[in-house]
Amino acid sequence: MELGVALPTSGHFVSREAIVRVAQEAERLGYKGLWTYERLLYPLAEVDYVGKGKTAPLDRYYRIAFEPIETLSYVAAKTEHIKLGTSIVNTPFHSPVVLARRFAALDQFSNGRAIAGLGQGWMEQEFITSNVTRKYRGRGSEEFIAAMRAAWGPDPVQFKGEFYTIPPSLIDPKPIQKGGIPVIMGGFSTAALKRAARIADGFNPLTTSFEGLEEVIRTFRSYAQEFGRDPSTLKIYVRVNGLITTSPMPENRRPFLGGSPDQIARDLDRVRKLDVEQIFFSEMVDPDMDEYVTSNLDDYIDSLARLQSLVHA
Repeated sequence: MELGVALPTSGHFVSREAIVRVAQEAERLGYKGLWTYERLLYPLAEVDYVGKGKTAPLDRYYRIAFEPIETLSYVAAKTEHIKLGTSIVNTPFHSPVVLARRFAALDQFSNGRAIAGLGQGWMEQEFITSNVTRKYRGRGSEEFIAAMRAAWGPDPVQFKGEFYTIPPSLIDPKPIQKGGIPVIMGGFSTAALKRAARIADGFNPLTTSFEGLEEVIRTFRSYAQEFGRDPSTLKIYVRVNGLITTSPMPENRRPFLGGSPDQIARDLDRVRKLDVEQIFFSEMVDPDMDEYVTSNLDDYIDSLARLQSLVHA
């Protein structure tokens, strides 16, 4: 089981300098993945987090958000071997050929280290800004991925679907990775899990609890088998939105896979049996946990070093 880290493209440490430092220190410490995510804007109006009409202001963590692929391309020049992934980029806001070319450029500049984590988006204001509808998210995302893979495939490229068309063309450069860049998808709904199990190269779940993570992984692998796929070939990259703190958190307030390096290491001992490829950590936290946030970047990197040493002792 590998460890990864989300770059500080948002949040408490966000800056170009912090992004580069975390990337280089993570690679030096033996972390295996660096991750970014996409946020188009920070709406001033409240947002619907759960899709049920219950709105709230978007967390201030998202006030600044560096572009994911551009950031990873910059980081590619500052690192040597660590994987570079998105968790996630939302397909409805893009053209498949344009996004395929951007990922291909990242793969070229990083010498084959790109992972394309793709999703469908959730924030209504981002759909409005992109002038697209939420209506065809499921079918549209499947076709989007098929079109991207066509663009990564042999020339001449040609694709004809319900939503996207690519006239016979040469589309270059191609990704360095043979067969194209790995595509991973996440989700909790039955439809999302089935879609990922049927068409993705891997799965990108978000942790809620050990039991929740265990169940969603089991379900994903079960669906993969139903679709005639070998679950052992589909890599699972688990995202942790939580805190790595310098001192222990009270157990009655500590989220799963959050807290001090020693507390997280104990949780990771339970996760090992789930046979996941990588667990990566992001500082996206509940505002109620702000008192536990590590405010000093040096301390945060020290905690990353401590966690790595405990897990791989």
